[in-house]
Amino acid sequence: MRAAAKRTTDYLLVDISNSYTKLAFATTRKLEKPMRFPTDALTAATIRGILRNRNVGTIVISSVVPQKNKMMTRAAGSSRTLFLNPKLDLGVGVDYPSPRSIGADRLANAAAVAQLYTYPAIVVDFGTAVTFDVVSAKGDYVGGVIAPGLEAMTNFLHQRTALLPKLNLREPKRAIGKTTREAMMSGAIFGYRGLVREILLRVSAENFPRSKPRVVATGGYAQLIARKLPEIEAVHPNLTLEGLRIIANRNVKKAERS
Repeated sequence: MRAAAKRTTDYLLVDISNSYTKLAFATTRKLEKPMRFPTDALTAATIRGILRNRNVGTIVISSVVPQKNKMMTRAAGSSRTLFLNPKLDLGVGVDYPSPRSIGADRLANAAAVAQLYTYPAIVVDFGTAVTFDVVSAKGDYVGGVIAPGLEAMTNFLHQRTALLPKLNLREPKRAIGKTTREAMMSGAIFGYRGLVREILLRVSAENFPRSKPRVVATGGYAQLIARKLPEIEAVHPNLTLEGLRIIANRNVKKAERS
């Protein structure tokens, strides 16, 4: 019995963050449904299994976990690998003193927001940390803000106290909690919205006193936090992967010619 022919795909997009890794096959125009794995469990065997029934032209990687990079190169097999870095054609400039210190995911977000939503813009990425990344009116990545992530904050309270429980985060019913769990939920959700609102206010006032930036959220808790923050105009769950697709489109043919 003949083996089924492998499907051919332009890209496998891989966003390796500290807690989870998101992957998606993509053409030059569109993502397929993303997959998600705990980063600690991501191995060469995992990647080879994902690639088993695909011929992929290029594996495009955003990584903030350097120890996973060699593994990705080994697992790629005959597929080309493209690691996101600030020397690539991102579609945005980089106005930053030390470009190599910028997280690759943050550059992907900047590239995506610039093409999909225009600029000036601010991306709020609710991951292990919450990051705010700013694209200026000139179309340059100019820096941002890093704060503790929502789950990291609540897990810290649980781990460092004897009586505070671990939370499954959701919208609180009221500000004043009638139980310890309700009180923690209120502090987490309402407090976090306050953190996000204040940072957006200050970033906008300092950088865009005469214009209103586009504000787009992404990441695991984007829907929960953004739903009652009018400052955030859109939630794009796969913004980082879209950024990898956009950057790949701008760079893969150049790499093939070199």
